[in-house]
Amino acid sequence: MSDISPADPVGEAFEAQRDRLRAVAYRMLGSHADAEDVVQEAWLRLARHDAATIHNLAGWLTTVVGRISLDVLRSRQTRPEASYDDRLPELVVAADDGPAPEDDVALADSVGLALLVVLDSLGPGERLAFVLHDLFGVPFDEIGQILGRSADAAKMLASRARRKVQAAERPTSAGREQREVVQAFLAAARRGDFEGLLRVLDPEVKLTVDTPNGVVVILGATKVAEGASARVAAGAAARGRAVLVNGLPGFVSWREDGTPLSVMAFTVVDGRIVAIATVIAPARLASMNLPDPE
Repeated sequence: MSDISPADPVGEAFEAQRDRLRAVAYRMLGSHADAEDVVQEAWLRLARHDAATIHNLAGWLTTVVGRISLDVLRSRQTRPEASYDDRLPELVVAADDGPAPEDDVALADSVGLALLVVLDSLGPGERLAFVLHDLFGVPFDEIGQILGRSADAAKMLASRARRKVQAAERPTSAGREQREVVQAFLAAARRGDFEGLLRVLDPEVKLTVDTPNGVVVILGATKVAEGASARVAAGAAARGRAVLVNGLPGFVSWREDGTPLSVMAFTVVDGRIVAIATVIAPARLASMNLPDPE
């Protein structure tokens, strides 16, 4: 926690910005713990800075939080397998009996997970540009300065990110086409078809696995295809059933004794899987209201 004196005007000004800065950092990083660390680091940098030279404190702090968050995102890419304190959000699982007109209503109420996983699938520059501009109204010239690029380049990154987010927001995006992509993934995993997996995985796909020891993240189509995703999907394909997870096409698998093995949710954009959210933690699975095995 910060050591801010109530009588310190700079500290008071920072505290007035804390909630907003925390919101920026959380949307950048998807982790409450990391967001708190970023905000605390921003305070330490402000404390070392001559506040009299800062003409726009809110803008200065947003820039600092953006730069620190960008460093964290880039460091994650250099160590793609990492554990995070945050768990996946609450997952609502329902039996999937195939596309139906009422699906659109259910999906319209469940875009939260889709948005979360799509944000997590964006590149660091894309995520920063989209979050700062579209969610917090930061001008592109300031975003460009954080990225070390031009305002036009920042605008292009935000535009590319926006297309991915909008694709995930469309209620019809979890219709027949998404189901077919997920079925192709599961079939390729069952056959051990590496090339088939790569055809349906986005090159920057993100696999998030909720384990008993925390959340593990794996980035990139090659590692996802080679690793846990293929093995879990192969097991699920033998004794599982298609479901909807917060409106996204998903899959539940069970062990032979009937205890749940995993729940998977897939986000598909433009015909490729951009993110997979998986729960294998037994306690978390036991707390979920799952349909019966077929």
